[in-house]
Amino acid sequence: MPSDFTIRPVTLDEVPALERLIAASARGLSQGDYTTAQIEAAIGTAWGVDTELIRDRTYFVVEGAGAPAAVACGGWSRRKTLFGSDQQPGRESALLDPAVDAARIRAFFVDPAWARRGIGRLLLDRCEAEARAAGFTATELMATLPGERLYAAAGYVAGERIHHPLAGGLTIEFVAMRKRLA
Repeated sequence: MPSDFTIRPVTLDEVPALERLIAASARGLSQGDYTTAQIEAAIGTAWGVDTELIRDRTYFVVEGAGAPAAVACGGWSRRKTLFGSDQQPGRESALLDPAVDAARIRAFFVDPAWARRGIGRLLLDRCEAEARAAGFTATELMATLPGERLYAAAGYVAGERIHHPLAGGLTIEFVAMRKRLA
C-alpha cells in the first residue's frame, strides 16, 4: 500500500475539480470496457459528484506523493442511493439501518496517470473501516467493469449484472457486488 498518500474528506468548493477528475478517470480507464459514446453519456449522471456524500463527510480525496492535485476520490454512504451523481434520477436519501443493511461504497475514480499503484485499495480500506466503525457488517456497490477487478481483488463477490439506461437510448453494464466486513 502506498504510504506517501493522505486521505481527507472533500469540501463542497472542490466539486469542479472532482468533476474534472471523474471525467478524466472515466475517459482514461474505461476504454476497452465501454464505448466512447457510453463513457460520455455516463459522465455527469451515472458517474459524477454526489454532494450528499460530501455533506455527510463520507467522500474523500487522495493526495500526496508529489502529485499537483487529488489523484483519486471515493467514499461510502449510510444512505440508500447505490450509485450516481446529483443528476441521477431515482435517488433515495433515506438512512440505512446498519443492523440489517449494507453500507454503500460509492463513486471511486482514480486519475489515469496514478492508476494501479494501490491508491484505490487504500481508499477502499478507509471506507470499509469507517463503515465498520458506524456499525455496518457488510458493504455493497455497483461496480463499473474496470472497477469490478479492483473490488473482486478486495474480496467483493459479484452478483447481478445490470444494463443501466443512459441518454440517447444507450445503456451501460454495471455489476452489483457485496462484501461481508470482518
